[in-house]
Parts: sequence; structure tokens; C-alpha cells
Amino acid sequence: MTRLASIDGVISKPEEAKVSVYDRGFLYGDSVFETIRTYAGEPFALDEHLARLERSAARVAITPPLPRVDFALEIRRAIRAARNPESYVRVMITRGTGPMGLDTGLAEQALRVVLVEPLQSLPATVYRDGVSVITFKTRRAADEVAQGAKVSNYLTSMMALKEARAAGAHEALILDGSGDVLEGTTSNVFIVEGATLSTPPEEAGILVGITRAHVLETAHELGVAVKIERLPLDRVRRADEVFITSTLREIVPVIQVDAQPIGGHVPGRTTHAIHAAFRRKVGLAAEPLPWEQIRD
Repeated sequence: MTRLASIDGVISKPEEAKVSVYDRGFLYGDSVFETIRTYAGEPFALDEHLARLERSAARVAITPPLPRVDFALEIRRAIRAARNPESYVRVMITRGTGPMGLDTGLAEQALRVVLVEPLQSLPATVYRDGVSVITFKTRRAADEVAQGAKVSNYLTSMMALKEARAAGAHEALILDGSGDVLEGTTSNVFIVEGATLSTPPEEAGILVGITRAHVLETAHELGVAVKIERLPLDRVRRADEVFITSTLREIVPVIQVDAQPIGGHVPGRTTHAIHAAFRRKVGLAAEPLPWEQIRD
């Protein structure tokens, strides 16, 4: 199992990888990122992730340092070099280095970083038995000026997750000022009421997840009715089923929100059906990449 870093295309061991202390990502959290996982060694939905990375960069006025096709090749090279059975990858673009100061014009050139880690899947019991979550009311730093951008300032999410861990919970669901459920610290949220699947809209201030999009597509394929609408906390607590989605976790059933049991503390059939269909989809899409066709 191998960990490695690629900085501006140069691959090195993690302990040898270096970024300047004057990099704005370090100084101000002035960066955007994506998390990608592989299936059978192939990065899943890579083009979708890089498209979202470009949208995030545009929202905070960072110019991507590479065309998408070249960045994709660089990511695949890093995955290939790690030679893990499965990997997860964090891809970052920072505004770059320059004299200290908040003026974005001080940055000289955007920096790109690709970190490859061996993928450690969650225990099967998480998907079989479900997890508990708590709620956390806050106002996030990027809500006003960079809504929808996947920025690297995750302090609020870290504090929310710290509170969740202290409560013995798997995740924290973020509430907005009106008490509506937006998303998890690193996940999107869905509820099932009868035969209908619902999830918050983008305009509520959520980060629109890649897995979220595939879940919505899978639900349509299964004939599950879908609504994109705001989710008041009381409604979430009364739902027949609740689940969260993310790139690394896929689809995780939630059996308790705060002290409120969901579905009698048993994951629901719709959650399992959507997850099974999603797994079949990625299994079909996860043909190994012919590495010999990639330029060294």
C-alpha cells in the first residue's frame, strides 16, 4: 500500500513533498479541491470531478493551471505510480505563492497538488446496520461569497465532526439559520418518505456532490419518485429512511438523528435498493484503465 504526492506534476514520497509556507492555501485556505476514488484502479467520474473543480476555481477566481485533459492524465499517472489495489485521491489547486497579504493579485501562479492514498473501505456493518448522526447549526465561511465551491477551509466541518465524534456519532448534519438540514460535514443528505426520495436543492447552499448526482440518476432508473426541496429538521426526524452519500462512503444508511430513531433503528429497503443499484453501476463502469496507453 503506497502513499505519494504529485506537486505540479512531480511525484515524490509524502515525507519529501514540500509546499512553500508562503503558499496562499497554507496562509489563507485560498484553494479548492476534490476527493476522488477508484474502482478497479480507475478513478470514478474523473471528468465530473474535474469539471466541478474548475467551477469551484472559477467561483473564487483561481485560474486552473492545466487544461482538464492534461490534469486528468497527471492524476492517472499518480494513481498508476502508487500501484494500490484501490486508491483515493485528493486533488488541490491553490492560488500559489507570493508576498503576504489578502490581495489575490499578490499570487504569482496557481499550484496543483495530487495526493494518493490507499483506500480503506468502511466496515460492512456500517452499510448493514446503519449509523447515527447529530445536527450542528452554523453559518459557514463560504456561504456568501463562494457558495457551491469546494474550498479547503473546512474549520466549521471539523468542529461539527469533532462534536459528532464526542457524541459517538458517525457524522454531523449541518443546519442553516432556519433549522433546515443542508448536508453533512463531508456528505449529502437524502430522506425517504413513503415511495419518495428527497434531498436539498443547490440554492439552499449545499455542495452538490458527484455521488449525489449518481444517486438521483439511479433513483430515476429504479422508478423512485424524486423531489429536490428544503428539508426542515422535524421532517428529517420523521422520515421513513435517511441516508448520506459521499465519494468514499458511497451510500450509508442513517438509523438515528440526534436522539430520534429512524425507521425503528433499521436501514430501509429503498436505501439498500439504491445502494445495490449504484454498486452495480460502478462495477460495470470500473473496467481497469489500460495503463500502457498512458505516456510516461
